[in-house]
Amino acid sequence: MNFLLEITLIGCIICLSFILFRLKKSQLNAESLNKDNTFLKNQLNQQEELFQSRELQLNQTIQNLQVSFSKEQDLIKERKLELDTKEQKLTKELLNLEQQLIEETETRKRVTSLKKSGEVRLGHIAETLAPFLDQFEFDPENCTFLGKPIDYISFGEDEITLIEVKSGNSQLNKKQRKIRDQVKAGLVSWKEVRIK
Repeated sequence: MNFLLEITLIGCIICLSFILFRLKKSQLNAESLNKDNTFLKNQLNQQEELFQSRELQLNQTIQNLQVSFSKEQDLIKERKLELDTKEQKLTKELLNLEQQLIEETETRKRVTSLKKSGEVRLGHIAETLAPFLDQFEFDPENCTFLGKPIDYISFGEDEITLIEVKSGNSQLNKKQRKIRDQVKAGLVSWKEVRIK
C-alpha cells in the first residue's frame, strides 16, 4: 500500500510540478506579453508623435502655400489691372493716331487736288501762251488753237502738223496717243464736205 501511496504521491508531485511549470511559463509569457505590450505602446507613441509632427509640418506647408497662392493671385490681379490700363491707354492712342491719319489723308487729298487743279490751269495757260514762247518751233500766225483733243494745228508751207503742248511731267492721254499713232501710221485723210 505504501507502494500505491508512493506512486500516487509521485503522480501528484509530477502533476503539481507540471502545473507549477505551466504557471511559471504562463507568468513568463504574461511578463513577456507585458514587455511586448509596453514596447508596442512606446512604438505607437513614437509613431503618433512622428505622425503629429508630420501633420504639423504639412499643415504649415499648406498654410505657406495658401499665403503664397494668395500673394500670387494679388500680383496677378495687379498685373492684369496694369495691363488693362495700358491697353486702354494704347487703344486711346491708336484711335487718336487713326483720327490724325484720316485728317492727314484728307488734307493730302485736298492739297493733291489743289495741286492737280493748279497744274491743269497752268497747263491751259501754257497751251494758250505756247505759240509765244521760245520753245515753240512753229509760226504762231500759221497755228490754230483747238484745245481738245489736240491743242494746235500748224499749217506750214511744207506740212500740216498736229501739236500737243505738255508741261511738267504730264503725259498724253489715251485718245491723244491714239491720234499720235494714227498720224505716224499715215492714217490721215482729207475730206471735203459741201453744205448747200
